[in-house]
Amino acid sequence: MKFFIDTANLKEIAIAQSWGILDGVTTNPSLMAKEGIKGHDNILKHYVDICNIVDGDVSAEVIALDFDGMMREAEILATLHKNIVVKVPMTKDGIKAVKALSNQGIKTNCTLVFSAGQAILAAKAGATYVSPFVGRLDDISADGIALISQMVNIFTAQDYKTQILAASLRHPMHIVQCAEIGVDVVTCPFNSIEQLFHHPLTNSGLEKFMEDFKKSQQ
Repeated sequence: MKFFIDTANLKEIAIAQSWGILDGVTTNPSLMAKEGIKGHDNILKHYVDICNIVDGDVSAEVIALDFDGMMREAEILATLHKNIVVKVPMTKDGIKAVKALSNQGIKTNCTLVFSAGQAILAAKAGATYVSPFVGRLDDISADGIALISQMVNIFTAQDYKTQILAASLRHPMHIVQCAEIGVDVVTCPFNSIEQLFHHPLTNSGLEKFMEDFKKSQQ
């Protein structure tokens, strides 16, 4: 399972990269705004800055909602760096764009997916990734992990090449559950990845080791 980090914060990306477990980055206009990145040219430059940190796919989202607008933006984004994956919304025009971009050899991430039917459409159109949003389904009392499991079963049965990229993960158990199911990729906030390191028995064990070591040096 690949680990992507869901952020536009260069420091967080660099730290995760330094751990040796990072495979890529996802970001979006909201995350860009959170980091104070404003203006078209600055956003494009920030995507390049991200690509220069991590050696893996970096999803860059189109803003347009119409097919022609998506294609114009996608062609600009795809020329920024070889690691760029064009992030396209799950709409009729979005699926048309995914198909057109796939035919051009441009990698895509179909985002805002909330049902197995939508995932099937993205896979049929040739998306490189499809991004179901686990946490947002949980927010409305649906079962996000159940959707991921259903998608894994369908994609395996149909031998779809599209990778399932589980998004909107809120805590470490979401990550573990996705791994158990057999998801291709998870994308998580920095703190969710960092929390995987921690366990109280690890901390107490280290303290005991250090106490014993100090005693052995006396």
